[in-house]
Amino acid sequence: MQNFKGKVALITGASSGIGHSTAKLFASRGAKVMIAARRQRELNELAKEIRSKGGEASYVKADVSVSGDVEEMVAKTIEAFGRLDFAVNNAGIEGQFASVAELSEEDFDRVLNINLKGNFLCLKYESRAMIEAGNGGSIVNVGSVNSFLGFAGGSAYATSKHGQIGLTTSVSAELAPLGIRVNIVCPGVIDTPMHHRAREIVGDEMFDEGVIPNVHLRRVGQSEEIARTIAFLCSDEASYITGTTLTPDGGFTSTL
Repeated sequence: MQNFKGKVALITGASSGIGHSTAKLFASRGAKVMIAARRQRELNELAKEIRSKGGEASYVKADVSVSGDVEEMVAKTIEAFGRLDFAVNNAGIEGQFASVAELSEEDFDRVLNINLKGNFLCLKYESRAMIEAGNGGSIVNVGSVNSFLGFAGGSAYATSKHGQIGLTTSVSAELAPLGIRVNIVCPGVIDTPMHHRAREIVGDEMFDEGVIPNVHLRRVGQSEEIARTIAFLCSDEASYITGTTLTPDGGFTSTL
């Protein structure tokens, strides 16, 4: 387990779920963390929790689909901590689940703007900061098993997540010569607020009888387990890994 003392991590979508757990894990390993999301109250509470345990944390309210917000988010990270070593691009929404015939153009655009355009904007400004510093770095995008699996009613979400893989592999090729690694983590069924919202829509029976039996480990994953995967990719232990998709899904996709 690598100590991240002296390193700085920027984590988006940190107000809940995987981003929340990742921020706490990185801070526990010594990293200074800048946490970002649209919900300021939750960010403030998380920053206070990290500080109460001896960590260093600051936060910035940001909408990753807005270029100015993302540029400011990265600038505030440098201003607060002097550098940027790790970036975890986790912010995302599921949007409305609806048939393609019924899905509105506005809903489709909203999901793509946050999940895919937002990922692009984060990479744009994070990479600029890392290139300017010249110290290398590691960027981890957070996708989903729906980065390679579509599902009925999920055309917007699955499209945005599929796009993240192409974005990750392309940017990895650009940044690798500069010592910056870019990878994507594609979690399976994880116990997060997004998962609980999906259960409310489709019902517990669909998950418990239709999905979980296809997970080799026969359980829902925990956000802390994904955080540890992200931490591994940022660590020196993953120094030869870039442009790669890691799928911590309990074996789900290998069954299908």
